[in-house]
Amino acid sequence: MSEEPTAAEQSVPQRTVFGHPIGLVNLFGVELWERFSFYGMLTILGYYLYYSTTEGGLGLDKATGVGIVGAYGGLVYLSTVLGGWIADRVLGMERTVFYGGFVVMAGHIALALLPGLTGVGVGLVLVAFGSGGLKANASSLLGTLYPKGDGRVDGGFTLFYFGINLGGFLGPLLTGLLQREWGFHYGFGAASIGMALGLTQYVIFRRNLGTAGRQAPNPITAKEARPLVLAVIVGLILIAAAFATGLITLDNLSIATTCVIVVAAIAYFARMLTSPKVNATERSRVRAFIPLFIANAVFWSLFQQTFTVLAVYADERMDWNILGWTAPSNWIGSIEPVWILVLSPLFAIMWTKLGNRAPTTPRKFGLGVIGMGLAFWLFLTMAGGEGKSSPALMVMVIMAAFAVSELTLSPTGLAVTTQLAPEAFRAQMMALYFFSIGIGTSTSGTVARFYSPEREFVYFGVTGAVAILAGLVVLAIAPRISRQMVGVH
Repeated sequence: MSEEPTAAEQSVPQRTVFGHPIGLVNLFGVELWERFSFYGMLTILGYYLYYSTTEGGLGLDKATGVGIVGAYGGLVYLSTVLGGWIADRVLGMERTVFYGGFVVMAGHIALALLPGLTGVGVGLVLVAFGSGGLKANASSLLGTLYPKGDGRVDGGFTLFYFGINLGGFLGPLLTGLLQREWGFHYGFGAASIGMALGLTQYVIFRRNLGTAGRQAPNPITAKEARPLVLAVIVGLILIAAAFATGLITLDNLSIATTCVIVVAAIAYFARMLTSPKVNATERSRVRAFIPLFIANAVFWSLFQQTFTVLAVYADERMDWNILGWTAPSNWIGSIEPVWILVLSPLFAIMWTKLGNRAPTTPRKFGLGVIGMGLAFWLFLTMAGGEGKSSPALMVMVIMAAFAVSELTLSPTGLAVTTQLAPEAFRAQMMALYFFSIGIGTSTSGTVARFYSPEREFVYFGVTGAVAILAGLVVLAIAPRISRQMVGVH
């Protein structure tokens, strides 16, 4: 006797591409162009902030500049909670992705057209909030295309990750060339055009998503909305007061951002663990997510130094001469995505073939964090030298280690978050995942202040050791985490 399909099953498109739901193709495309614009802008942002005005920059102190880059990255991931809330309570995931893309495009246009810190402030705030709406919901929307326990899900998210890194590879190449030849604002303009292309293809192929994510699962009532609007107004007033009184400055912005995200994450975990809309099984899965959240924050605190410490390292310590032509130093941001493009299809095939025989999710997290720490230790082979070094080792070894570690942890993290999420908090659980990246990203701006060529050996040695220790702890408690995941591999 056959059973009638559930409403959730009816909403999942049945057409497939390479064995995966056809909606993956559209989400792959929009995320590719969003990452093209995001990383294209991010890899030149630090230089724009601390280069002298004669070089087209704003002339800020270098430590302040890299701190702002870290704080901005943290703000992007902090804003995912707003995007998740809008999707869960107001628009649904699918429409939040659509409108978030428009806000991202507007932010890049502001960076391209408005001069000085005005353009930086307006542009970065718009990009941050737009990305918050798009990022968490694109990943969550992809998760709805697969039933719980589907062995294809890790492979699907790895392919999705291929699109992210294709955008991450292409963006810095173009913006770096434009910035060097015509100036920073042309690079920012290219980022806005990339996001416009992403929105166009999303609209054309929107129907491939079926009805997934069209409705808000937990619609807000008018009674609930009023105190929230008041809270937002109070929050904005407090932020303005903090800047006006000097409590928050450009110099300590990355530290302040980290603290805000940590407090917000604790509040969200508490809300989900105490909500009557979360049953006992879902509550156990949320508890299992906590150590994965911490491990993820440690991982990204090292990885996101690609745009802080490694950006400075690339500009001051690397020789970019290629057959007599000097490449832009922001191309450091395109090296690791090359390895991702090469390796992600292999990882997708491997996870799909292994299915439930693959290492458990907690073990993947532990191995990924350890790999990132070992990658930082590889910098010790070049630490303490004088002058500029060849980028060959960076390309062939260190960034390969970055990529293997990322592919072990990050697509798995996206996938397991959708599987562990309580039904009433699906999009907001993905926002929590991005909170952990936000903590790592803003921390990367904070710790970058301690880097200097004279302290390279200590800097890379200590940061690598912290990550390796964190990964070993996760491996040790992996069986306990798996038991709490209840039905999720």
